[in-house]
Amino acid sequence: MKLYNKFALLLLLTFSFAIAQEHVEDSQVITIHSIGDSTMAIKPNPDDNPERGWAQMLPGFLSGNIALENYAVNGRSTRSFITEGRWEKVLENLKMGDYVFIQFGHNDQKENDPKRYTNPHTAYRANLIKFVEDSRAKGAIPILFTSIVRRNYNENGTLVDTHGDYPVEVRQVAQEYNVPLIDLQYQTELLVESFGQEDSKDLYLHYKPREIAYYPEGKEDDTHLSVLGATHVARLAVASLIQKVPALSVYLKAD
Repeated sequence: MKLYNKFALLLLLTFSFAIAQEHVEDSQVITIHSIGDSTMAIKPNPDDNPERGWAQMLPGFLSGNIALENYAVNGRSTRSFITEGRWEKVLENLKMGDYVFIQFGHNDQKENDPKRYTNPHTAYRANLIKFVEDSRAKGAIPILFTSIVRRNYNENGTLVDTHGDYPVEVRQVAQEYNVPLIDLQYQTELLVESFGQEDSKDLYLHYKPREIAYYPEGKEDDTHLSVLGATHVARLAVASLIQKVPALSVYLKAD
């Protein structure tokens, strides 16, 4: 009987140690929290829908004890992301050592929508600073991203910027607050130009009527990304992160 009790106690101690060890390992998982707009967000119906947000493709580039929570949502600006309580939800889940990927701008430009529009030099700038300071207050590491380029060619075949001063403010806030900057605007400009005016359509959503079932009437969208485009953008982001954020690089795969 005594031998049985000792054996039972040994089993109990072993089980308890395993549970405790699992808890320790879970608590050490670092999480990337991505916040932004539709160019970053998770798209529904991936088996049929050809659209992807670039952060939706990030899991394929992650390695080791790290997780990704993608909070990016279609149509959101820095203003609406805050006023809708979405930023508060992110803050509730942030923990020491986590990362916050921040990319807004496409919808902050919506001058005819007071619920989303922000002046780049005032409200937009202030909201970026809020994301940075709030993240740091939780012990997390903010990383700023400029918006990906729209495929906007003029009649002369020149790729023309559509984001105005918004990327400028991202760069300035990154510099002033010593935040790592991933300049996706510049990198995606180079990407689109490398494909050329016609072939770069493959990076976005260009489909003729009845070409694919998801868009039976066809689609011409030069803002949102295809699987190919999102994969390329994610790869660009990861390459820059490996270079600029050494502590995070151990969890990233270049391809």
